[in-house]
Amino acid sequence: MTTPDGATRSPKAAGPARERVYEWLRDEIIRGTLEGGQFLDEQWVSRTVGVSRTPVREAFHRLAAEHFIQLMPRKGAQVRSVTARELEEVYQARRLIEGQAARSLCEARHGAPEGMTALLEPMERAGAAGDWFEVAGLNRRFHQIMVSTAGNSVITDLYDGLHSRQQRVGLRAMKARPERVDIVDAEHRALVAALDACDAERALAVLAEHLRPVPEVVSVLPRDGQG
Repeated sequence: MTTPDGATRSPKAAGPARERVYEWLRDEIIRGTLEGGQFLDEQWVSRTVGVSRTPVREAFHRLAAEHFIQLMPRKGAQVRSVTARELEEVYQARRLIEGQAARSLCEARHGAPEGMTALLEPMERAGAAGDWFEVAGLNRRFHQIMVSTAGNSVITDLYDGLHSRQQRVGLRAMKARPERVDIVDAEHRALVAALDACDAERALAVLAEHLRPVPEVVSVLPRDGQG
């Protein structure tokens, strides 16, 4: 299947139609294959994925609720751009949730969850290869393990609600400043070390730096609007 800009990733062939449409559109938006400002026509999507228009409409409504697209009356949908404000707000939410999780793990003297340590090298390999989609997915999993291990199911549910937006914002940031990959890798290792040492203040300091909107990234994003 071919997207409007020439990409050739095919949708999944198995699973409920609405999930196949949703996952394909979500991943292509996260990758940037479907860019901010691009219009999505129901007929084109249904033909590309090989489904009727009903699951396409269902996927559109779900993606709109997750702030990936804006529904346009009689025009289908338009992909939303990642804005500077969205990046700043996602990072702010993450600092609050992840900071609480890190503090809880240190107070319980839990140490860094094994899953976090196991993801360090795969993230670094993906970054060295410039596979930003893989990096963003692994990065999200790395931080999600910390939050879920802290054991507050309500906070975990709130954090999981950021899943796709977190991955898209993270990928956009890495594409904007790929030279920061070594800094990000070092911060991940510093966070694991702080958790292993049960040093809450150090862990919070690492997170504050790690989840700080970088001016050079913010400056290349639109401030408002859907772009």
